[in-house]
Amino acid sequence: MPADSIVIIPTYNECENIENIIRAVTSLTEHQFNILVIDDGSPDGTADIVRRLMAGDLADRLFLVEREGKLGLGTAYIAGFRWALEHGYEYVFEMDADFSHAPSDLPRLLAACLDEGYDMSIGSRYITGVNVVNWPMSRVLMSYFASKYVRIVTGLKIHDTTAGFVCYRRRVLETIDLDAVRFKGYAFQIEMKFTAAQCGFRIKEVPVVFVNRELGTSKMSGGIFSEAAFGVMRLRWDGWFKKYPRYKE
Repeated sequence: MPADSIVIIPTYNECENIENIIRAVTSLTEHQFNILVIDDGSPDGTADIVRRLMAGDLADRLFLVEREGKLGLGTAYIAGFRWALEHGYEYVFEMDADFSHAPSDLPRLLAACLDEGYDMSIGSRYITGVNVVNWPMSRVLMSYFASKYVRIVTGLKIHDTTAGFVCYRRRVLETIDLDAVRFKGYAFQIEMKFTAAQCGFRIKEVPVVFVNRELGTSKMSGGIFSEAAFGVMRLRWDGWFKKYPRYKE
């Protein structure tokens, strides 16, 4: 039986982490998860490591899309979503390369959709308090109150609106107009959740522990946060006046 689940991992200069995260995901025994790496021209050889693994024992489970230059997290995921839909996957995951998202939590996100019938599941840092390890307190507070701000402005009933550890059922990505997704950075995660909710999909938050990266460099920047702050107000405006597609069984 062909695999029905694909984990999309965007990368830029992740040579310290990429082989380990790939091995950790593909070694899970509860379910088979294939991997699609979207690499934005990493000069550190990240893509070379992926190609080496593809030429070995992971030839039928590991795939690579290479792009020229840093084009943004959102566009990387959109490219991955399109690839996953074209290749027939039913469950499509977003996941970081740096082990801030534990591969062992993938089956729990899948179970929320596969067994419980939700359309989208979110690995949530804030559904049971603040489950973040090794982040500076300033970063924790910024992330936590950013999610609070998004909830207040948009009305979303999601505690971790900026989470980047997500499982989508295929029908969510088929229903959302991917061409209309406008944000490229931090706000992309908010926009996808908001749009899925506006389309009427059922969303569940699954509690996870987020661990700050030990290797490599964070790709966060001030511009990413400013996009999110102003983007949220635009999403609220869209929620009032834009007509969203509704999924029909």
